Formats: sequence, structure tokens, C-alpha cells
Amino acid sequence: MKKRIIATADAPQAIGPYSQAVAIEDAKLLFISGQIGLNPMTMTLVPGGVRAETEQVMKNIGAILTAAGADFRAVVKTVIYLSDINDFAAVNEVYAASFASDCPARATLAAAALPKGARVEIDAIAAL
Repeated sequence: MKKRIIATADAPQAIGPYSQAVAIEDAKLLFISGQIGLNPMTMTLVPGGVRAETEQVMKNIGAILTAAGADFRAVVKTVIYLSDINDFAAVNEVYAASFASDCPARATLAAAALPKGARVEIDAIAAL
């Protein structure tokens, strides 16, 4: 198995012992760690609530995909974690803007709490 660590300054640096993403070259898969709405320059949550956080999450995922040589069309599965399930509609609206067609498989669930007090976290798997 050939593993390649993906890292970019255009997405927040890991806040723990994990990589932004890991590509498994033999399987042509990319596993993107959960992203919250951190501004990669300040490493603080963007202001403006769940919509703004979701927009930043999708920018962060997009930057990691680009660093791996992919884009949102390559995403095959996501998991969305919400600190408040009542934010589902707002997050869904922002999330949908990144997928023009052939949307990935997805799960969405409520979490008791997310890192740094975030309201949304999304991880992804993409085909390379």
C-alpha cells in the first residue's frame, strides 16, 4: 500500500495528531479529515454562524482536494456532523452549492459537541 500525506497551507493545519488528508495511491482513494469552519490564516472559526462556517468548511475541503489533484466531482462520500440538528436545512443549502450533479453518498448526524465550538464538521472520501 502506497500512502501519501496531503497538506496545504490553503486549509487549516491539523489541530491534533492527524493529517489534513491521506491518499491511498494503489486504491486511488483520498480520505479527508473532518473540517470545521476555521480560517486557515488565523486558525479561528469564521464569524457569522452556521452558514458562514459551512462555506468555510467547503472552501477548506476544496483546497485539500486541489492539493491532491482533485475537485468536488471526485467526492464519493461525506459525513456531516452538526452540533444542532436544527441547522440541517441551512447546512444542506450551502453544501449543495459544491455539488452540481452526481452528489456523493452522505450521512448527517448530530454530535454533542465539535472541536473549538464549531457548529458543523464535514469529512469526505474522494476517488482519485
